[in-house]
Amino acid sequence: MPARQEILDIAGREVTISNPGKIFFPRTGHTKLDLVRYYMAVADGALGGVGGRPMALKRFVNGSEGEFFFQKRAPTSRPEWIETVALSFPSGRTAEEIVVRDAAQLAWVMNLGCIDLNPHPVRADDLEHPDELRVDLDPVPGVPWSQIRNVALIAREALEEVGLQPWPKTSGSRGFHVYCRIEPKWTFTEVRRAALALAREVERRAPDIATAAWWKEERHGVFLDYNQNAKDRTVASAYSVRPTPDARVSAPLSWEEVPSCEPEAFTIDTVPERFARIGDPWAAMDRAAGSLDRLLKLSVEQEAAGLGDAPWPPHYAKQAGEPPRVQPSKRRKAKGHVPPPAPGKTAGPTGRRRTTFHLIEIARAATQAEAMEGLERWKARHMTVWSYLGPADVLVDSMRGRSTTWTRIRLNLREVPEAERPPQEALEVDFDPWERESG
Repeated sequence: MPARQEILDIAGREVTISNPGKIFFPRTGHTKLDLVRYYMAVADGALGGVGGRPMALKRFVNGSEGEFFFQKRAPTSRPEWIETVALSFPSGRTAEEIVVRDAAQLAWVMNLGCIDLNPHPVRADDLEHPDELRVDLDPVPGVPWSQIRNVALIAREALEEVGLQPWPKTSGSRGFHVYCRIEPKWTFTEVRRAALALAREVERRAPDIATAAWWKEERHGVFLDYNQNAKDRTVASAYSVRPTPDARVSAPLSWEEVPSCEPEAFTIDTVPERFARIGDPWAAMDRAAGSLDRLLKLSVEQEAAGLGDAPWPPHYAKQAGEPPRVQPSKRRKAKGHVPPPAPGKTAGPTGRRRTTFHLIEIARAATQAEAMEGLERWKARHMTVWSYLGPADVLVDSMRGRSTTWTRIRLNLREVPEAERPPQEALEVDFDPWERESG
């Protein structure tokens, strides 16, 4: 019978790993203990990304293919050597969050079922002034990896021209990240404004492959998610293992590697050897803190040209100068229609709101994989309709509940001739997140 726990001596402390043989990655066979050993092998690099920062715990207690939940509050039962700090959030709530500073604390977090690390862009000693500008490149479905790399290289040029030193890494998922260390002297709102200015500048330079449009139904190519710099947002940090079938890693790179890098090359198996061989490409980041002054000046110039603020995430207070926080397909208009709900449902793709878009809903699922399987079934029945659709017409929405997420898929039939548009059918996957959370 496998051992129920294993005690590791790490950084002068004993760390208990419960259920060390539990499979966390079914398709590769990696266990919980394998995950801990990975993080110990790259601890210096991982601590460079998360060290000294409060972080949300994203817990996969049943492994990478099970459901996860976010835990912002530190467990009440914890060793005395686990550090916490009190954070306040835009909602007005507060929470004591974990702060990791050494390898033992890192291993303790892994024992909770965390797979990736999700720190805030601030240090525990100054919670109001971020010291990172995070450029999150989020491709719409169907965008090739080569295009994502190209947008990253354009972002690099734009950042260097305003005096910032950019640091690239794979996200470990579908996208790409570019970080800049900045002096901790600007507020979250100012850092977000700088990120929005950068997103619009990259879009200006490469309008065919990059976008700053917040609403998914208006996007194409690669979206530069400026709202990842809003307060309370976290991003998977350097050396994080991601919950993918092959246990990919969010791997720091040199810029020389970016034009030919492939995300599948960086996994829980390959990154420790790479780290031992070349060290951490981001090791000098803390010595390269830059200024946002020139990006904020660019923001002022964009505003003078008519580009004001852009939408914030829904749970943030309404901001001065912010445009309507309602996606185009849901805005009330004198013309348009209310798309019907799927059979058995009370609300359709746009709720009760009118729209001039031709939207149908395909799936509501507990996981994105289940939702995509439902889309494939729909596609198999409607191949002619599918031939009219582009990547931007497939709207895959991650919907957040109290402590977990679910996935909705809608299709925009704007390019489908009216006579060939299929009606709203029963959902391919009919998951009820509200029933789950109230049960």
